[in-house]
Parts: sequence; structure tokens; C-alpha cells
Amino acid sequence: MGGASALSACLGRAPRAGEPVPGGVADPDTLPDRQHAWNDRVRRDEHGNVQLPRHHTFLYLDLDADGTPTGADRETVEAALGTLDRAYERSNEGLVYSIAYSPSYFDRYEASLPESVDLPEPRRLSGFENPTFDTQDALLHVASDRAAVVLEAEAALFGDRGEANGVAVDAKLADVASVDDRRTGFFGPGMPAERQTSGGEPINGIPDSLPVPEQSPLFMGFAAGFAGNQATEDYVTIRDGPFAGGTTKHVSNLRQRLGDWYDEQDFEARVMEMFSPTHGAEDLVEGVGENLGGDSGIDAVLDPDAIRESIAEHGRVGHAQKAARANRDDDGNVRILRRHVESTDDDVASLHFPSLQRRISTFEDVRTAMNGADLTDEPAIRQRVNNGILEYVFVQHRGNFLVPPRRHRALPRPRPD
Repeated sequence: MGGASALSACLGRAPRAGEPVPGGVADPDTLPDRQHAWNDRVRRDEHGNVQLPRHHTFLYLDLDADGTPTGADRETVEAALGTLDRAYERSNEGLVYSIAYSPSYFDRYEASLPESVDLPEPRRLSGFENPTFDTQDALLHVASDRAAVVLEAEAALFGDRGEANGVAVDAKLADVASVDDRRTGFFGPGMPAERQTSGGEPINGIPDSLPVPEQSPLFMGFAAGFAGNQATEDYVTIRDGPFAGGTTKHVSNLRQRLGDWYDEQDFEARVMEMFSPTHGAEDLVEGVGENLGGDSGIDAVLDPDAIRESIAEHGRVGHAQKAARANRDDDGNVRILRRHVESTDDDVASLHFPSLQRRISTFEDVRTAMNGADLTDEPAIRQRVNNGILEYVFVQHRGNFLVPPRRHRALPRPRPD
């Protein structure tokens, strides 16, 4: 929930509610130019895996005026975002955030984006999906370990709150843009298990057995985002052109239907379909996968011939195994940086999947590999059955965005230099 009542409840009852929120910087220009540089500002576990903030809000924004933004509009946006920079430390204890812009936003201009930016309109990425495309002008993604901070920041930008963490609000995003859609997410061990019910009943997509493991950070019961299987922030950063220092962001929203996942598949089968058949057959995963440390070991099971042999022996192929085939460059570097979080919006088990990469086409390559269409000539593998986790997730939304560097974050022109 959002709004003043939710904020008041968080301020009064949330963990660390009585502790002060660390403040931001006096001069926002001293912050890193990369909006997507979060990894050194949030927690890591003992294996070096980045632990995303616990609470997330995705605000999909449309500009109120037609045509190209004015200089006054840009000043308003920069002033509003500057309030957040001064109010909150850029950390999981304060606030991390980024604002990104869609192809539809840049269509307002006669000039095109430079060749160094690959930002196509969103499209279907498999023959079995029919998502709604997010073509709003912008996406503001805010996150913190403290729910009250996320709600207060939103109220400072779009509500009637006159200050944020003691800093006066002099400008609001609401003066130039409206929220077309608001989506929320969360991440952390125990949070999915706590949220698999609503009003005493399982949420939509969770079976009556309430099977989500207590320590799992995700509804499907396994850890993810291992450091060894993630691109670095440096790798996904655009290198050239006026948007050097930025990145591209694909965000998909997937509904989860986990009755068959938990009630028809045993633990070994779930490991096989999430990671690889080898992981299941050789008992490489214990519990939610914390024993894997900082690397899932998926690179050891990517040989094409070995994948075919594994399918013949076990009758299925792994999700991570399929996707990783396209998620490595010629030098073995991981190509995309995933920051996915769970959601119970509308009491539905779902997943927000932000992916950062230099070019949107990189994400599309990885998604194509995840579809596993090239493996359906094997008798056991069908379009969605025995084909990783495709049987259990359903794409509801897709959107593509450019996360510009901080110097161009306020309603950028396509050729800002």
C-alpha cells in the first residue's frame, strides 16, 4: 500500500522505526555519474553476493505536456531528484534510485538517439507470450531497506509531503509528470514465505500447501543473483557517445503459478529445472542454494553436446543452463546484470525482472536462449514443458528504457551534447 496512512504506519512500527535515517549529500554533483551504480552502496553477503534493498517501488511516469520538454521542466525534475540526493544517504539504509526513459519519450524529438544507444521499442520475445508493453515516458525505480523511506520519497515527489527526512521539498515531479502505474517489490530471505498468504489464504499462484521455504529470497525457493553469474556494473555501462556512463534497462513483470512447481515436482526435479539436470543428479544444491556460495556453477554445464546428452538421460533442461548459453561473451564475461525482486501486487505471486546491459539486444539474445526453442527437437522438450521454468512463469509486461548518466538524468535530449 501507499499513501499517508501507510507511511504513518511504517514510521511508527517498522524495524528501526525509531532510528534516524542517514542523510544525503549537500551537493548532489558529488555523487557518482552512474545512476545504476548501486553495488558498492548496498549490502553483500559473506560470499560477495549483492543483497538488494528489501523494498522497491516502480513508478511508470507520463509527462503531462505534449511535445518536447522545456528548460523549466528540466529544472523542475532536477530539483525534485536533488531533494532525494540531499535527504537520503545513497545506500540500502537510505535510498538508492534511478530514473530511466523509454523509446516513446525520445520519439518526442526530431533527432534520433546516437548509434551508441540501442533502445528499440519493447516486443514479444517468444511465440507463447502476449505481454502489455510499457511505453510510458519514464520509469523511476526507488529502493531501500526501510519501507518508510520508499513511501516518504514517493510522497515528496508526488504527494503533499513538504519535507523528506528533514529536507524541504522545493519541487515535485508531479509538477511535470503523472504516475501511470505503480508497482511494488521486495527482496530478502524470509520475505516471500511471509507474504505467500493474504488474509489467511494463499495468494494467487501459491498452492494451499504454502511451500515457499522460510529462508528463500524468491517464491520459487532458490537463491539467485550469485556474484559469479552477474555482469559487473562496469561491463553493462555504455562506453561511448553522449550517454557514456549510462546503461539500458529492460524490465519485465512475470506472473508465477507454482502449484505444479511445488506439488508435482520433488526437490531434485526443481533443482534440475532451475539450474541443470547435473545439479540435481549430483546433489549440488542444498536447501535454497546457499551452499553454492558466490557462483552457481552453471558455466560447467554449458557444453552443447553435454546438454543434449543430459536431456536424453534426464528428460529436461535447466533454466539457468539455457539462458547462460547466450549470457557470456567470447572472453567468458557475463553480459547482463539482473536485479529481480518479488511482488504480491493485487495478491498475485509475481516477479519484477530489471536487467541492465549495454544494449537491449543483449537481453533479447539471452531471453531467446532461455526459450530453448532450439532444443524442442528433443522428444522430451516441449515449448514450455520440461523446458526450464517456462511452465511456471507468464510474462505480463515488458518495457525498454535508457538509464542516462546523472548529468543527463533530467528529461534528456537524444543528442544532449
